[in-house]
Amino acid sequence: MPIVRSLIIHSIVLLIAAGIVWAGSYGGQWVSLPIGDSQKIFLVCALIAFFMQWLAFIPAFINKTEHFFDLTGGLAYLAVIGFALWQSGPADLRTLLITGLMGLWAVRLASFLFLRVRRQGSDSRFDEIKLSFPRFLVAWTMQGLWVLLTAAAGLAAITSAEKVPMAWIGWLGVTVWLLGFSIEVLADRQKTLFKQNPANQGKFIQQGLWAHSRHPNYFGEIILWLGMALIAYPALVQWQLITLISPVFVALLLMKFSGVPLLEAQAEQRWQGDPDYQRYKVSTPVLLPKIFK
Repeated sequence: MPIVRSLIIHSIVLLIAAGIVWAGSYGGQWVSLPIGDSQKIFLVCALIAFFMQWLAFIPAFINKTEHFFDLTGGLAYLAVIGFALWQSGPADLRTLLITGLMGLWAVRLASFLFLRVRRQGSDSRFDEIKLSFPRFLVAWTMQGLWVLLTAAAGLAAITSAEKVPMAWIGWLGVTVWLLGFSIEVLADRQKTLFKQNPANQGKFIQQGLWAHSRHPNYFGEIILWLGMALIAYPALVQWQLITLISPVFVALLLMKFSGVPLLEAQAEQRWQGDPDYQRYKVSTPVLLPKIFK
């Protein structure tokens, strides 16, 4: 059954990826490959994203380790945007901004998650699935889709043949991105410092940004990808506009699948008998911060 389920999930993931590649490649630039005909740059970026995951999966499964999972995701981002920048000809201001902001985000998040796993010794998300070849492979393939979908709008703008001035909507996007990035970084930093304090052993964080939202880091993540979509939007044409699904995908992924539901279930299991946590849960929004506490 795990094998059948894995095949079904892989089929769905690759179909979604194919649709995004088709849309993102519309009106995009071409690259000449050493072997075979020329291909759209966006397509080659998608192949890089997935093949990096599958190559890293091999030693990860052999050693039954998830330590390099997040790091590989970050490296895939850097490889994809680096290749897109390299092959897209003279870069305009929008291209440089998108490349710089996505690169900064990828380096920060991948290093943060990698070091966190190293400190903790493991990532509880992978305790069971890393022992199963098909289930573990699904996780790596899903990360390939995550890289492609979250970066889609930015990649489409970088590789687009349409070069237009930034204008006000582009600068609005930069402002929104910086706001989201700052929230995410600050929330992660606050939680890291909280956990490093021995006096907080076994406690949950409810201070700083965490006093206003139970998942402020995820809120920041969604906001920054919304900002990236706004930056990319003016450079997108016709079917490329489908790539603006990036922030929607991030929101759905974090709110319905890998983020909030998993952490909420773990917190409820750990502190279900703690009246302070129950009060915190009732009075604090899941995601959208409460401005006044």
